[in-house]
Amino acid sequence: MAGASHYSPPMPAFEKPVKVLIVVAPYYKDIADDLVAGARGVLDAAGATHELIEVPGALEVPTAIGQAFRMANFDGFVALGCVIRGETTHYDTVCNDSSRALTLLGLQGACIGNGILTVETHEQAAVRADAEGQNKGGGAAAAALHLIALSRRWGAPKRNIGFLPANGEVQLAQGRDGGTQA
Repeated sequence: MAGASHYSPPMPAFEKPVKVLIVVAPYYKDIADDLVAGARGVLDAAGATHELIEVPGALEVPTAIGQAFRMANFDGFVALGCVIRGETTHYDTVCNDSSRALTLLGLQGACIGNGILTVETHEQAAVRADAEGQNKGGGAAAAALHLIALSRRWGAPKRNIGFLPANGEVQLAQGRDGGTQA
């Protein structure tokens, strides 16, 4: 609704460094570039480090984030891209499936800001990617940072698991003859 006011909570502050992966589908390169610039601006202002990767389309964004969530050490993720309605139902599939996949990753614990635009026209996308206006890329980065702050607030401290005691001393089991076994 035009003229409606929007509230954004204050940006969180971090004691420990934050590392974020930006995943962008640059199918509409002009829009993608503006979204990336907005995301980088918010992350830089928060003192977060970030990496950028490109994937072919919006459907590949969640797959790349899922891989990084499982195999890398990022604190959070920013999903960026743009889907513009065409003449077929492919638009619905791409919008629904990319959004659903990102939501499922979030429910598994990934801190994701979703900045994949789903619009009717290029003009609508340009308004939502404008650096002087809404810039949903920056909004997605802010969302990821808020979720990272929540995960750090609610995250349980890591416990020593296995055979290494809290004092760091390694203990080896002894065999029946008194010798140690490794």
